[in-house]
Amino acid sequence: MSQHPTLARRGRAVVSILLPVFNGAATLAAALRSIRRQTLTTWECIVVDDGSTDATLACLRSYAAEDPRFVVTETPHRGLVAALNRGLELCNGRFVARMDADDAMHRQRLEAQVGALEANPSLTGVGCHVRLLPRADLRDGRRAYEAWLNSMRCAEDVRRDAYVECPVAHPTMMFRREILAGFGYRDCGWAEDYDLLLRLLAAGHEVGVVARRLLAWRDRPERLSRTSPVYGLDRFTACKAAFLAGTFLRAADQYILWGFGDTGKAIRKALAAHGKRAALIVELHPGRIGRQIHGAPVIPPQELPGNRGLPIVVSVAGAVPRRENRACLTAMDFVELRDFVCVA
Repeated sequence: MSQHPTLARRGRAVVSILLPVFNGAATLAAALRSIRRQTLTTWECIVVDDGSTDATLACLRSYAAEDPRFVVTETPHRGLVAALNRGLELCNGRFVARMDADDAMHRQRLEAQVGALEANPSLTGVGCHVRLLPRADLRDGRRAYEAWLNSMRCAEDVRRDAYVECPVAHPTMMFRREILAGFGYRDCGWAEDYDLLLRLLAAGHEVGVVARRLLAWRDRPERLSRTSPVYGLDRFTACKAAFLAGTFLRAADQYILWGFGDTGKAIRKALAAHGKRAALIVELHPGRIGRQIHGAPVIPPQELPGNRGLPIVVSVAGAVPRRENRACLTAMDFVELRDFVCVA
């Protein structure tokens, strides 16, 4: 196995793999095998067993007995955020790579991501592309989501689409440890991984992407993101609104909302809870133009240049309509992230 050129000179682990697990016995061995076969060998894997009641702990002890790079910590069952923060306390590497017990790494994942972070000191972290599994069960919506995630290729893409969805799958992430430790994970009633990304971006950090499929991401019905209300659509909307209010809309109590479908309605309501009011609504439907919605006059897109100065929230679901709206606004000399932001 090969090492990154700088690794052999270091006495400690270059990468700490942070892996929380609760009752993951069915898939855990495959995840651990994928870690053990990494081309970058100078790693430690900090596994936090969050009070599992199945064979998870026995599997972990077996791997740790064979390979001391696996470090197992047992805790009472306190949930994902507590397990992540406990594991983070134990990480010693210069970089921390996230991993879940039902996923599998490409054998070059760690080497490729360490290389990306060492080549670009301006990056706080990097994700990578994914392959969703099992393929036979993927519906059109999940395939579109996978394609969207894998369209991210650089830090600019991540920042541009940060309010569309979480633009990097958290199990693909590798961070500089000292920065991640300073932020930690929070339980705010919405997804802890999305919360972390938006906090990093709000603080001026840049998150890039290694544009290779380096993680097999298993999408199971019992996955926490499928079963916990913390990951519900309403909580994602609440998260987006909280960060929009504190960043893009920080200096403005009024904004222009483009789109009043289900997505637009939800974000308008969520922003109102932060004292942000839609002063104008942009619509294409001729039956709505000239009317008012929640006290906001409805205007067509061509009237936007006459209302410069108000930030624009483009809330249109779907990659194609979003691309068309971006092109329209750019043609009017509006600048994304300065004058408008896309939300979905």
